[in-house]
Amino acid sequence: MRFIYSISIRFLIFGIFLAQFFNAKAKKGILGRKNWLSKLPKVEENREIIWFHCASLGEFDQGLPLMNRLKNENPSIFLLVTFFSPSGFENYNKRNHPVDFACYLPFDTKKNATLFLNHFKVSKIFIVKYEFWCNLIFEAKNRNVQIYSICAIFRQNQRFFKWYGSIFRKAISCFERIFVQNQESVDLLKSISFDEVSLVGDMRFDRVLENKMHVQEDLILTQFLEKDKAFIVGSSWSIDENFLKKSIENTIQKQKVIIAPHEIGEKHLSEIETLFQLKTIRYSQFEEKYNSQKILIIDSIGKLSNAYSYGSFAYVGGGFTGSLHNILEPAVFGLPVIFGPKYARFPEAQLFINEEIGFSVSTEEELEKVLLNITNEKKMLSLKSSAFIEKNKGVVDKIFNNC
Repeated sequence: MRFIYSISIRFLIFGIFLAQFFNAKAKKGILGRKNWLSKLPKVEENREIIWFHCASLGEFDQGLPLMNRLKNENPSIFLLVTFFSPSGFENYNKRNHPVDFACYLPFDTKKNATLFLNHFKVSKIFIVKYEFWCNLIFEAKNRNVQIYSICAIFRQNQRFFKWYGSIFRKAISCFERIFVQNQESVDLLKSISFDEVSLVGDMRFDRVLENKMHVQEDLILTQFLEKDKAFIVGSSWSIDENFLKKSIENTIQKQKVIIAPHEIGEKHLSEIETLFQLKTIRYSQFEEKYNSQKILIIDSIGKLSNAYSYGSFAYVGGGFTGSLHNILEPAVFGLPVIFGPKYARFPEAQLFINEEIGFSVSTEEELEKVLLNITNEKKMLSLKSSAFIEKNKGVVDKIFNNC
């Protein structure tokens, strides 16, 4: 099976190589890994190296509370972070972080795994949420490296639980402990005879509480809103913006709107401006004379989590494509959260629905009803949202004390 896995990795590399000619993200991934070994820094032999692997920026944010805790407890450690996606590698520096070195994860061939671990003699590896690269895991296990998975979620349809998934089950067996977000993940892991599993929840609860403590005034948002609160549309895609158009223009007549799209390329920004005609102004072009505009478009990365502090309720994008974005970020500021119908892969969404602080909608009629409900119950919903986040904090302590 390992031979077949290695062949599949070669096909993956070839596919990304071909994709670079018509996909900017793939091209960045290829160029970022070029001559990767020569870019690695030397680390003093007496420094302990702890390695976090994050697929992208969302997983980096999820792992940050544990990174901060480890660094605070032992400032001498060398904190290494790898990313698979360019969106993670290119944007992690927009966060306050304790990382000593970050790079792209080399493609998971046996040779690359050996070279990488020859260079970085790591003591522990933390894989955030997902991406279980078998060659790296096996090579690390052979060197007696302690391997942990944190904030993990498992589902029945994943390859670990299929008849052809023996190599991935073997990779799972290499972990010291897996810290998961829900009971289903515990049950699935135990069904393949892996018992070193702890149900601890989602470390993003700790992360958003950290963010809340460090909120700073944004002069542009302050001037735009003139002491009012906004309807915040976070991490939206075109399908989300089109879905919200009628409500923004009609139902939410007296309230200003802040849109922070997931993609901030010129094409998408222009689409939003065309969709809402002359009612928008970009964050980067804002001047106080534009206060009369109804919609402010945030056209830069890293401002959304802070912007939620200016909101009264929020819509979070990705729920129409099955890639729901972070709904904890608005909730920590007491915002009720609306999202689309495809949230099965995100257990926090069901928790929000159960607590009646999150609302899934699939039609404009459902959206109108939810908006009316939020308007009538805004104060109560705000208190419930804040309390729910507080109730679920402390995940980083549970993980730190068991590693």
